[in-house]
Amino acid sequence: MYGSSRDRWRNTENMAAAVSQCGAFIEKFVLKSPSSSSSSSSSQELPLNGLTFAVKDVFDVEGYVTGFGNPDWARTHSAATSTAPAITALLRAGATCVGKTVLDEMAYGFGRVSGENKHYGTPTNPSAPDRVPGGSSSGSAVAVGAGIVDFSLGTDTGGSVRIPASYCGIFGFRPSHGVIETTGVIPMAQSFDTIGWFARDPVLLNQVGRILLQIPQTDPLRLSRIIIAEDCFNHVSLPSDRTTGVLANSVKKLFGGDVIRKTRLGDYVVQNVPSLKHFRYKVIGNQDYDTESLVSLSYSMRLLVRYQLKNNHGEWVRTVKPDFDLRMSERVQGALTTTEKDIEHCHSVKTEFRDALSALLGVSIPLGNHDGLPVSVSLVAKLGSDGFLLNFVESLDETIKEQIEMAEQLISS
Repeated sequence: MYGSSRDRWRNTENMAAAVSQCGAFIEKFVLKSPSSSSSSSSSQELPLNGLTFAVKDVFDVEGYVTGFGNPDWARTHSAATSTAPAITALLRAGATCVGKTVLDEMAYGFGRVSGENKHYGTPTNPSAPDRVPGGSSSGSAVAVGAGIVDFSLGTDTGGSVRIPASYCGIFGFRPSHGVIETTGVIPMAQSFDTIGWFARDPVLLNQVGRILLQIPQTDPLRLSRIIIAEDCFNHVSLPSDRTTGVLANSVKKLFGGDVIRKTRLGDYVVQNVPSLKHFRYKVIGNQDYDTESLVSLSYSMRLLVRYQLKNNHGEWVRTVKPDFDLRMSERVQGALTTTEKDIEHCHSVKTEFRDALSALLGVSIPLGNHDGLPVSVSLVAKLGSDGFLLNFVESLDETIKEQIEMAEQLISS
């Protein structure tokens, strides 16, 4: 049994303790696997023995109410009767869960991805205290970035792990959609929802991934090619030698320059996602040629997310009339007006895009700081290559650090 039915939501003592730690936590507790009570020798053999982690407040823990980032949700829902399998797997691997973390209300960070929450406060970004931590998995990222826990769990529907990882200067991993069981996790938009995780170093990122993905440790595979989507970086204000340059030089050092290719993702999308034509006229404003197809792709995704959010939680919103942040209320009300019109086209776009790129997974890699703020890039790989990508990121770590130092010296000279 994980947790106790006697434990109840948001007691004052736990909340006071949570507030003191960068505002990352909604509630603190200690949750261990029953195996931790076995002999010390056997527990030391567990891969995550002695490590601590926190979980975004969308994961069920037996005996605790899953709050979904909103007090009215917590008030109108009962304590969970079981613990999410993802948490259980980590506990059985020897790790200890120490609490639930702050998130955007209803994990709906689309449009803001700031990590702010009017009810529980905004966690303090440990890498840039005067900046937002990024959302929606803000508390989980902050808890790791501040060194409060060794790793943490979040969810990623449209960037909710990768964005706060980038903002807080840590590693964040979004696995292939559907490869990790999401039972015991409140859905937002199940066509995109994934369980993701954070760590401060790629070795632990890899270790946690092996547990969650249920795959063995394997030798790194030979990299066949790495493609840099140039048009995705055209509007970045940072110098290229602090973003793609660092990555490209690291890859060249380890694998040679022949594996590096450059492409325009927008052109590739136009050529391989024909259903996207249905949405191009709906995009508001004059878009650059470089980004028009990508903006249309984003529009299609967001429409499907809003529609599924309405189907999942619209009745609760209409019945309870929860107290939302003003901007959050506007986004939710917008979602409630979504109809079935164009949804079939959204699914077609999703299927075509997945097939064209053999599906995507993503990991956010920190590239140090520039002008006092964290810099990162995101890597993607085809469906089923989660283990390869974890190994690849780990193998790049030392070279990337070297390239960052060289780039910083060049800029300062």
